[in-house]
Amino acid sequence: MLFSSIEFLLYFLPVFILIYMIVPQKLKNTVLVLGSIIFYAYGDSLRLWLLLMSIFANYLLARILRGRVVLIAALAANISVLVIFKYYQGGAMLPLGISFYTFQVVSYLVDVYRREVPAERNMIDFAAYIMMFPKLIMGPITSYGAIRQQLHHRSCSAEGLQEGMKLFILGLAGKVLLADRLALLWQEVQVAGFESISTPLAWIAAVAYSLELYFDFLGYSLMARGLGEMLGLRLPENFRYPYMAVSLREFYRRWHMTLGEWFCKYVYIPLGGSRRGEFRTICNLLAVWLLTSLWHGITWNFLIWGMGICLLIILERQIGKLWKGKAPAVCHLYLWLVIPVTWMCFAISDLGQLRIYLGRMFGLIPGMAVHAGDWQKALGNYGPLLLVGLVACTPLIRGIYRKLKKRWIGMLLLALCFWLCIHRILVEGNNPFLYFDF
Repeated sequence: MLFSSIEFLLYFLPVFILIYMIVPQKLKNTVLVLGSIIFYAYGDSLRLWLLLMSIFANYLLARILRGRVVLIAALAANISVLVIFKYYQGGAMLPLGISFYTFQVVSYLVDVYRREVPAERNMIDFAAYIMMFPKLIMGPITSYGAIRQQLHHRSCSAEGLQEGMKLFILGLAGKVLLADRLALLWQEVQVAGFESISTPLAWIAAVAYSLELYFDFLGYSLMARGLGEMLGLRLPENFRYPYMAVSLREFYRRWHMTLGEWFCKYVYIPLGGSRRGEFRTICNLLAVWLLTSLWHGITWNFLIWGMGICLLIILERQIGKLWKGKAPAVCHLYLWLVIPVTWMCFAISDLGQLRIYLGRMFGLIPGMAVHAGDWQKALGNYGPLLLVGLVACTPLIRGIYRKLKKRWIGMLLLALCFWLCIHRILVEGNNPFLYFDF
């Protein structure tokens, strides 16, 4: 079930919220678990058993976790299941959310072993942590320690429900009104064929895909946080204006923050982080980005994407003094030129087509039947949308939202956005989130 589907927006969510609000506090986690089972079964009923088995097995493993051997065996079992499903037949049988809930299980087991958190004794509370539907499918990846107190003691109020609904609508608008509309330009370029597009159009489409991916995942993350607020749960932030960064290293500290924090805490720091000299730091960065690439997929384009970013980050470390705080405009320009190129490596799995597309971007490969004015037509059709997307990547929109969200005009605009999204979904259908494949 998609957050941006009619089934979720007009049927599941209102009924669930009504039941959740009227049951006593001690039953809220039970209702959350039952609702999450229905939510998951609607999208992947055939593999619901895998999620439930993972919850039951890891609940028991954490209770008996006493030594390193048990920890290694538990981690190996969880990661093996992920690898088998994620890479079998190219991920065709990938269960919904398995990458995200497996990473949460791994973090929980490691934290229990390190005695950073106690093993959860209540099966329902542990199930609520792993499978709560706001973050089950695409995160944010949340450590048990960050949410433990909220699982046991939280307050649900009319104000929290209202604030959560506002944040949810903001995310829904980002997904339906921006990401899904920008996706049309990328689809048109794919249909036309990469050999037949001009160099300006190749850059415009790359920017469109970059914005599509951003607002698709940002939209989901905002909706997840909004749902959490409705339920009295504060979920972590996943994006912090990444396109305002001045380096790739900073960009990925701001992009999908919970995944980056997971790799930092459970891979980078245990390997030594940056404490053992420059060469060891570079090796650790390579290890993290190799795993990040494999987390997204085993096709060569993901390896090119991840290793390319890693090499650029290493290069930034070596020459960082040249741009650190001295020429922000140049740094922003560098980032805005590099990011669309890297996202093309992320988006195009066929290496032959990737070579053609990058060749067209830089004018290195001659085009076939190229219409010289194709980029002007694209800007005529999508220029205003691209401009809105670029502005929405800045803190400006959030500043306006914070100023207006408690005023009648702000609430009216949000209501209009919600029903415009409903109209768009009814007319054009809903598109799956891009990160559903991971």
